[in-house]
Amino acid sequence: MAVPAPQTLTEVPAPRRSGCPFDPAPAYEQARRAEPVSRIRLWDGTWCWLVTRHQDVRTVLRDQRFSADSSRPGFPFLSPGRRVLGTGRTSFIRQDDPEHARLRRMLTADFMVRRTEELRPRIQELADALLDTMTAHGRREADLVPEFALPLPSVVICLLLGVPYADHGFFQRLSSVMLRTASSPAEISEAQDELQAYLADLAGRRRGQPDEGILSRLAAEGELDDEEIASVGRLLLIAGHETTANMTALSVLALLRHPDQLARLRAGGPQEHKAAVEELLRYLTIVQDGVVRLATEDVSLGGTAIAAGEGVLCMLSSANRDEAAFPGEAGLDLGRDARRHLAFGFGVHQCLGQALARVELQVALGTLLSRLPELRLAVPFEEIRFRGDMLVYGVHALPVTW
Repeated sequence: MAVPAPQTLTEVPAPRRSGCPFDPAPAYEQARRAEPVSRIRLWDGTWCWLVTRHQDVRTVLRDQRFSADSSRPGFPFLSPGRRVLGTGRTSFIRQDDPEHARLRRMLTADFMVRRTEELRPRIQELADALLDTMTAHGRREADLVPEFALPLPSVVICLLLGVPYADHGFFQRLSSVMLRTASSPAEISEAQDELQAYLADLAGRRRGQPDEGILSRLAAEGELDDEEIASVGRLLLIAGHETTANMTALSVLALLRHPDQLARLRAGGPQEHKAAVEELLRYLTIVQDGVVRLATEDVSLGGTAIAAGEGVLCMLSSANRDEAAFPGEAGLDLGRDARRHLAFGFGVHQCLGQALARVELQVALGTLLSRLPELRLAVPFEEIRFRGDMLVYGVHALPVTW
C-alpha cells in the first residue's frame, strides 16, 4: 500500500543545531509544533511515526498496545547496528509483559529508593576519594570524564552486580562499540557476544563462589541459567555506568555555560540539589534518539490513526521541551518543577535504575561544587567534542581547571 506523502519529513537521527549542543535537533522541535505525530523515513526505507509531544509520548509508553518486543515483525530499528542489538539475545527492556515483569521483579528490590539511599554514604565516599586523587599533589587540571564522571558510577554498578572493577576497561571498551552509531553490525555483534560470554562465565563462577552481588543472587535463586543472567547483567552494566557518567559530565558543562544557574545551585541545599538534577535530566535528555515501539492494534494518537504493525519513535528530548508540560522558556531553569520529565522513559518500562542514577548525580554534582568552587573549563567551549556519534549523548572529554 502506498504511503501518503507526509507534511513534514524528518530523517533520523536529525542533526543538532551547531552552536546549541544542549538543544534537541531543530527538526524534532519543528515537528512538535507543526505535526506532532508525523511520518518519517528510516535508514532502511521503512516508515515510522515520530511522536514529539509530552502527552502523546506518555500515552504511547504507558499503553500496552505499543509493544517493546523487538522480535516482532516490523519493529522499527534506527540503524543496522541497533537491529543487531535488538534481535540477538535481548534483555527484558526489549520484552513485553508477562516476561518483562517476571524478570524485572527479580531486580526491583535492588533498585528501590530505600536501597539506593542506603548506598548514598558509600557513593559519597567514592566521590570524595576520586576527587582526592584528582586534586592530589597540587594538581589544578584534569579531564573530568575519565577521572571522575566515568569511574564513579562504574564502581557502584560493579559493586552491585559483583563484577570485578579491575575489568572496567574491558567492558567500557565493549559498551563503547555497542553504543557508537558508526559501529558496523559485525562489530556490535562481536562486542555483544564477548561481553555476554564474560558475564555468563562470571555467573557460572558465582554459583560456586558466591558474593553479595546481584549476579550471585540470581545464580543462587536458580530460576535463570547463566546466559539469562548474563543478559540481565549486560543491560545493567552498560546502562549503569554509561548513562550516569555522561549525564554527570554534560551537567557540569551545562552549569558552567549557565553561570546564573550554577550560582543558584551553589547557594542551595540538598533539596535544591535534588530539584536541580530533575531539571538537568529534562533539559539534557541524553537518550538522544528516543524510544521505539510497535503498534499491535489500530490506535488513534493525538487524532492520528496508527495502524497495527506500524513503528513509533517517541522523541524524549522534544517531549521534555514541550511548553504544554513545562511552561516558560525551554532553557535551563533550576527553579522549574521538572518532575514530570521523561528522561527515564515512562510506564512499565521506565528505567529500573532511576533512583540510583538520581543519588549518583546528586552526590557527584554536590561534591564537585562544594570542593571545587573555582571549577571552570580548561579549554575554549568550542573545542569540546560532543557525543553526537553515540546512542547516549554527552562529551568525549571535559578538561577542567580549578
